[in-house]
Amino acid sequence: MRAKITLEYNNQKTASAITDAIAPDNFTAPSNLYVNTIRKNNQVLTEIKTGEKLSTLIATIDDLLFCVSTAEKTLQLIALDPDQSDKIKQKE
Repeated sequence: MRAKITLEYNNQKTASAITDAIAPDNFTAPSNLYVNTIRKNNQVLTEIKTGEKLSTLIATIDDLLFCVSTAEKTLQLIALDPDQSDKIKQKE
């Protein structure tokens, strides 16, 4: 089973931030699951493949979209309070 998910953003900077936030899933997937996320211009493209049950694919998509939602909310909070982005830069 396979799924391709395309998320489109207003700009490349946002798409890049979302990609960076969810890309660790590329490396931590179990051996029976393939997850790959890349940025192409202002889009975030994710491909998911599994030989398992449909429920595995659905759970993976659900997890991915939850992570995307969390990253989007974080970016919105930073945009509302620019001081937060300064605090994040100081920790790096």
